Amino acid sequence: MHPELIHIGNFALPSYGLMMALGFLAALWLVRKRAPAFGVEPDAASDIGIWLLLSGLVGAKLLLVIVEWPQYVSSWSGLKDLARAGGVFYGGLIGALVATVVLLRKREIPFFTFADIAAPSVALGQSLGRVGCLLAGCCWGRECALPWAITFTDPKAHENVGVPLDVPLHPTQIYEAVGTLALCILLVVLERRRYSGETFVRYLFGYALLRFTIELFRGDPRGSVFGAMSTSQFIALCGVAVAAVLWALRRKTAPAPAAA
Repeated sequence: MHPELIHIGNFALPSYGLMMALGFLAALWLVRKRAPAFGVEPDAASDIGIWLLLSGLVGAKLLLVIVEWPQYVSSWSGLKDLARAGGVFYGGLIGALVATVVLLRKREIPFFTFADIAAPSVALGQSLGRVGCLLAGCCWGRECALPWAITFTDPKAHENVGVPLDVPLHPTQIYEAVGTLALCILLVVLERRRYSGETFVRYLFGYALLRFTIELFRGDPRGSVFGAMSTSQFIALCGVAVAAVLWALRRKTAPAPAAA
């Protein structure tokens, strides 16, 4: 596709970085818009959102290094590749959740209240971020002969992330971009907070099922667990288990919140 939207002299505007920035701004806008209905000041929600972005970026890079260790630590060029690579979303989610617990304690905001606010925003940011993946060429799919297959031809994309060129591939980036956008819309439109944390639980269920399915069509190296599934599929199964436990516990013990 187009890993660099503008290249003038030594200046280059990476498409992935631009879409990540747009995704964060869109997510931050939605967080601010939803916060008052949950009794949270928009400025407080924005501050927490910014720190979550930073911790999410660190977590995404860290998990990427863990699952593809030899590629990124074998040489100096590997470290440069790490700087250009996006990261693993589940690593970012875990990093953001850890930061959330710490920040919300200081702000005295209930964790599940903020999680309900942020869940659709995370899905919206993911959707735009996957468009960045499509433009950059990363997170590519397996070879296929379907009518909607996409073919990468830009040598820069192959140089940056190793995507195969001139080969029809599953557009897994589009699958996830459309899927997460649909998830965002459904979480907002069908929001029924019978207990605090319900929207967050729905997000965990929805994204885990979506990601596990899309991983079946991915063709890029992503690490494996037990030689039977990708790292993200394993985390997705853990996500389903966590969501099931939260659903069982919260719906019985959590107080019913005011309608958002």
